Amino acid sequence: MITSKLIKFVQDIYQTKNFIPLHAPTFAGNEKEYVNNTLDSTFVSSVGKYVDQFEQQIEAFTGTSKAIATVNGTAALHTALYMTGVKAGDLVITQALTFVATCNALYHMGAEPVFVDVSKTSLGLCPKALDAYLEDNAFINNDGFSQHKLTKQVFRAVVPMHTFGHPVELDELITVCNKWNITLVEDAAESLGSFYKGQHTGTFGPFSAVSFNGNKVITTGGGGMVLCKTVEDGMHTKHVTTTAKVAHPFEFFHDEAGFNYRLPNLNAALGCAQMEVLPKYLEQKRVLAQHYNSFFENSDFTFVVEPEYARSNYWLNAIICPDSEIRDDFIKYTNANGVMTRPIWKLMHRLPMFENSKRGALPNSEWLESCLVNIPSSPTIIK
Repeated sequence: MITSKLIKFVQDIYQTKNFIPLHAPTFAGNEKEYVNNTLDSTFVSSVGKYVDQFEQQIEAFTGTSKAIATVNGTAALHTALYMTGVKAGDLVITQALTFVATCNALYHMGAEPVFVDVSKTSLGLCPKALDAYLEDNAFINNDGFSQHKLTKQVFRAVVPMHTFGHPVELDELITVCNKWNITLVEDAAESLGSFYKGQHTGTFGPFSAVSFNGNKVITTGGGGMVLCKTVEDGMHTKHVTTTAKVAHPFEFFHDEAGFNYRLPNLNAALGCAQMEVLPKYLEQKRVLAQHYNSFFENSDFTFVVEPEYARSNYWLNAIICPDSEIRDDFIKYTNANGVMTRPIWKLMHRLPMFENSKRGALPNSEWLESCLVNIPSSPTIIK
């Protein structure tokens, strides 16, 4: 039985018979030294050298013009949407197959999510489904903006999510966004280290969001980053995320409504150390994915590989089970035997707060919801 063989396979990879989590943080560099430096300096909050250093490391790695650190990925996405001009009452198109944080950011802005199907190739927002939905439900008004035919609400943004680190079909999505004059905002929370045709994810639209939660490729404990297309937009984003306070030796003057979203120096210190070993982690995760791909070859299970146009970080490895019954049995057996696996998220429109949201047909999303399982993906040295 392949499930029992997988248990031994995973135990051999991680060289343990103890419980094996889905994706544990790995600390193999200067994390303790840098965190202790912040304690010694007393600069543990939002002022300190590691915040600037961490932002500069992300800028250099991703190629973005300006990166602004935030307290978590949801705050980063909220900020990206805010800077894009999303307002209460606007419609924002995204995928039903996503983590709830994508939609929570919209909910708390007063914007409404519109759910469009995903692609089987990328597991992310499908450009054909996006264009078809807009053809059926949208028109371009005299000002050049897309509006909903019935409600007249403006479609303000399209938010694809790079599911498990696999880049979406960005060229095609950008073509559709340009056709309908809707801004692309990438939810790149899961895709640090993923590249679309040689360009890092999160650098295609004016703003995007990255996450450094404890289960991501690298972590700051809790943290996020807004990637900005221009330095000017980046400086404004930094201003907004630091309560929009105008610099002054002693006076408190704030020139617009802002957020207190700045990442603490303590967390940034952890991020700086993690960035130093990120290339090594990405290499290890690719080797792990190759081993999984070989393991599931010639079986009834399909290992999810990166799209041919992309280089994925393989944040969370995934398999497609033959059907939902086999999926359920697989999950129960592996977890009962000390190997953590999990189903993909429930589709967003199945959650009570989004059940009345507008949506197109979702056949691919529903299929993946019923058959996909994540398997252990922590970076580890594999011989």
